[in-house]
This record gives sequence, structure tokens and C-alpha cells, in this order.
Amino acid sequence: MRLFIAILPDENIRQALADAQDNLRKRNFSGHYAPRHSLHLTLSFIGEFSDPDRVLEEMEQIRFEPFDITLAGYIGHFDNVLWAGIEKSPELEKYVKQLRHVLAENGIPFDRKGFEPHITLMRDADIFQPFSDIVIAKESMTVQTISLMRSDLGKHGAQYTEIGSADATD
Repeated sequence: MRLFIAILPDENIRQALADAQDNLRKRNFSGHYAPRHSLHLTLSFIGEFSDPDRVLEEMEQIRFEPFDITLAGYIGHFDNVLWAGIEKSPELEKYVKQLRHVLAENGIPFDRKGFEPHITLMRDADIFQPFSDIVIAKESMTVQTISLMRSDLGKHGAQYTEIGSADATD
């Protein structure tokens, strides 16, 4: 089973991201737009792993207080992927560091690339014109829950399903 750990955005952030996607569409950017219901901030990509319950158990061991994330207001890209930046915050960085430490200590594989907080807007983007002037509303949300997600690849792209979560301690 293909797994990743993510923050699922609230409705205000989803709307700001959908507005940014609409602006890209108006400029005729072609590619595979991420469906609104699939938008997420990946904290750690695990990949193929057969024991999601074990991952969830380890996630639940990490104590964290609610923290805020904020859209950074700009669109960036990795090759042909366009994404919305997330402002870096000490609380987000601390959680990701703890998460990756727990995964590594318990033999759960994960992609060890550096963490660049972002939410993918579109893949296979035909980047033929500037997009840096497209502004995204700097919406914020308080993170209360971290989600374990399953990714199923199909002919219409990936389908994401939340299979468990870990909550903040209040």
C-alpha cells in the first residue's frame, strides 16, 4: 500500500488554492490540476509499506500542540509541478523533524528529501509563460490533526484516502 503523512487544508485554504488554479486556467496553463478534494501538504512520503497500523501507532506517539500554517502567497515549481508555498514556521519544522526521526528509529521507510512546505496545484504543467505575478491569498489554519493517507494510482491520476490520523494535545 502506498502511504504518506499529510496535513489536510481547511476550506479557506482550499478556496484560496482553487482560486489560484482558476487563475492558471484563465492563462491557459495546461497539465493535470490537483482536484480540490485532493489538496494536501505532504510531511513525509512513505511509499509502498504493508503495515499502515504500525505507521499510525508511531504517529500517535508524537505529542504536538496545535500550530498554524499559512499560505505564503506565491506559486513555485519543481520541474513541471506548480505548487503553492507554505510559510516556514518553527512549529511545522519541529513536527516534521520529530515525525521523520520516529519513522527512521522504527524502520519505517520514507523519502529523505529536504522538507519544502508546499501544496501541489498541478502536475505535468506546460510552463510556457510567467506565473510569478499570480497572488494567492495568505490564508491560515490551525493544525489539529495529522493524517495518514493511502495513495491509489489509476488511469485518472492518484486517488487519496485518509486511513487514520493523530490529533494534537490540547
